[in-house]
Amino acid sequence: MGLTAAVTVSTFAWNGQKVSAETKMNPTKAAHVLMNHMSLEEKVGQMLMLDFRMWKKQGEATATGFTVMNDEVGSIIQKYHLGGVILFAENTIGTEQTTRLVDGLQKASPHIPLFVTIDQEGGIVTRLQFGTNLPGNMAIGATRDTKEAYQAGKVIGTELKALGINVNFGPDMDVNNNPGNPVIGVRSFGSNPNLVAEMGKETIRGLQSQNIIAAPKHFPGHGDTAADSHYGLPLVAHSKRLQQVELYPFKQAIANGVDMIMTAHVQFPAFDDTKYISKKDGQEIMVPATLSRKVLTDLLRNEMKFNGVIVTDALNMKAIADNFGQEEAVIMAINAGVDIALMPAQVNSLGREQNLANVFNAVINAVKIGKIEPREIDDSVERILALKIKRGLLPVNPNQVPLEQKVANAMQVVGNPAHQAIEKNMAEKAVTLLKNENHMLPFKPKKGEKILVLAPFQDQVDAMKMTIENLKINGKLKDVTVTGLKFGNTSFDEAAKAAIDAADYVITGSYIVKNDPAVNDGVIDDTVQNSSKWATAFPRAVMKYSQEKNKHIVMMSLRNPYDAANFPEAKAALAVYGHKGYANGRFNQPNIPAGMRAVFGEINTTGKLPVDVPAVMNPGVMYQFGYGLDMRGKQL
Repeated sequence: MGLTAAVTVSTFAWNGQKVSAETKMNPTKAAHVLMNHMSLEEKVGQMLMLDFRMWKKQGEATATGFTVMNDEVGSIIQKYHLGGVILFAENTIGTEQTTRLVDGLQKASPHIPLFVTIDQEGGIVTRLQFGTNLPGNMAIGATRDTKEAYQAGKVIGTELKALGINVNFGPDMDVNNNPGNPVIGVRSFGSNPNLVAEMGKETIRGLQSQNIIAAPKHFPGHGDTAADSHYGLPLVAHSKRLQQVELYPFKQAIANGVDMIMTAHVQFPAFDDTKYISKKDGQEIMVPATLSRKVLTDLLRNEMKFNGVIVTDALNMKAIADNFGQEEAVIMAINAGVDIALMPAQVNSLGREQNLANVFNAVINAVKIGKIEPREIDDSVERILALKIKRGLLPVNPNQVPLEQKVANAMQVVGNPAHQAIEKNMAEKAVTLLKNENHMLPFKPKKGEKILVLAPFQDQVDAMKMTIENLKINGKLKDVTVTGLKFGNTSFDEAAKAAIDAADYVITGSYIVKNDPAVNDGVIDDTVQNSSKWATAFPRAVMKYSQEKNKHIVMMSLRNPYDAANFPEAKAALAVYGHKGYANGRFNQPNIPAGMRAVFGEINTTGKLPVDVPAVMNPGVMYQFGYGLDMRGKQL
């Protein structure tokens, strides 16, 4: 790995025995010494990373979110010598609780500390149910400011470090050049590989400034897929452009010293067209990148010179689990060059421990019979241990910070006012104004006038209403009346018309993951009652009716900016790149409030589209990459 930090190997304790070796050497050499004192079982355990998202203790009726450490989970960590765990929202319900849980997990692995990992990308993928969420990668891409990317990584890293979490599965460095991508979208910085590379590098640098291990994903690229690998096996058919587009951000991450990379469960025939008969239906498929030696060893290690740790995306995702089976998938992954198999078996009670035992024993047996070369195991374990040494997990510090001190520190750090200010500023810089005909914006309601806000989901409606109420409290708005209407999966009816009739100003949110307008004989269908495409049809009907009634109306794209193309007749439209609203007493993303502040002229709009927005009904692009207006209507 080219690491030079010196470590004192004699302080390593293994099964109570000190490792006697040269007292000072680099992490790779130290890892080699330590690895040579480990049994095959201990080595294999380091390569397995489990989730304990849910847990059913003996005597309990059902599994619930695993939030408090217990001896049952501890026994599994110790018995299988696990190298890491991944946390989910079910595990992280509060700052103090999470700090105590992580501390308990680490105490179950006293000799070699765990990688405690999480998908805290920021934006729509945040696992912590508290703290600073940030506006997400595409919003950061819209700011065009690499300083914001660095700040995002630093804020996330600071909060994870305070909680005891040491690995972040992020940033997402997929180039989202497929507007119909159902799983990436705003998780990407944009559709331009240079933008993704620059923003990704700075986010990684911010994370690593806090000694957090960053794991950009999903190699070699999940941005141009039309299927979600959680549910199926996607394919990227391109060949010539892959080096310049999909691979480019990962090349830059490697050049800048990234520690870990996560794989994609995606077929890339340009790299590997090896066939496999699916266990799901007997059909012939191609081996996905996660299980491909041509992709992970020949391309990533040998050609791209990545010497860090390779971790799979979750192996319980249907792209892998349905087609390959759990034991064979892990063996194939290791033979492909994977160092860590993430979520290789579901274990949510001692009664389901056998799932893990099957995988663990299958790998052990595969080594013994020559199906896996021992060198593959040794190389992976060396890389894992060397990274734990590099990031200060090893050797174990005998002077541990007391748990109560950890909790007190985390309570001061996580979600602190400085981080919230950074989050607010970042979201505001990202707001992208797409149309403002006849200077429709900003809205300047007079005292006593009425505002109607509409969105697909109640938390989004509440975020809009709460932002207006805050503007009133702060004296930024006069005493206006605010009404909200949730329209998820409903048709435009007389009640909606009556709400618009009563309003002076209308703000409608649009939340469309994948453009799929209601079309009848080649024309977008405005007869909403006859259309099941409510996500497109309802806001279109709101816009049409509001314009007929001469209302001030703006369309706010809440998630993917591509949905703005469904509303060509809009007089005013903006994109905010994040859909999470107000729930459980907090704003779960800063994006909607930032968009609302722009609507009422509290901020100027400075964001630029980080993607092309293609037209829906006609060929071509409606809004180009880099497009954006300020509040005066001037193109940025």
